[in-house]
Amino acid sequence: MAHVPASERRPQLVQAAIDLMTREGIAAGSTRAIAAELGVAQATVHYTFGTKKDLYRAVVERLKSDFLGEVRAADPGDGPFGEQVRTLVHALWEAATGEHGRCVLLSEFGALAMRDPDIQEIMLGLQRDIEGTADEMLSALAAAHHLTLAVPAQQIAVHFLSGFDGLTARHLALRSPGEEPDPDTLRGLDLLVATTVGLCLGEPAIS
Repeated sequence: MAHVPASERRPQLVQAAIDLMTREGIAAGSTRAIAAELGVAQATVHYTFGTKKDLYRAVVERLKSDFLGEVRAADPGDGPFGEQVRTLVHALWEAATGEHGRCVLLSEFGALAMRDPDIQEIMLGLQRDIEGTADEMLSALAAAHHLTLAVPAQQIAVHFLSGFDGLTARHLALRSPGEEPDPDTLRGLDLLVATTVGLCLGEPAIS
């Protein structure tokens, strides 16, 4: 393969790692396998990423950037506050559970983080960024409706994402990425929207 500047090679290697790990799992993502995926020498991977932690960090950063980019680009529509929250939640669901398998790969990194302090540090940063984005988007939506949230947005974001993570894990246990969720998972998602909106407005989630 012709010489490629490091500024171009790095994102190519990150994408190759994501493609490989999505298909075969994180354990399959050796430097040799990633090099073969892109068709470069193994030394190129070592030169670009000094350690496996550096590579994992770059992979998680790309996944996070793509994930949050999709969510931020979602159009909540022009409906009432609660309906707009629901629209954004379903956009988040699609971004997390779509056919690209992002949720599977991030779940694998989350499992690794339980025993690896380096991965734990990376995943902690991811969690904080996702919570911060949820806080930011919820606050902006409330401001657009001239609403004062009954509970701080940061606390609502933690509540919502805890439930969302649980539903995502349930979906992974029952379905493959890209498949439609089962009816109980869909009902759980609707209930999560209702409780989240109820916290925002200071009203009972279910009457």
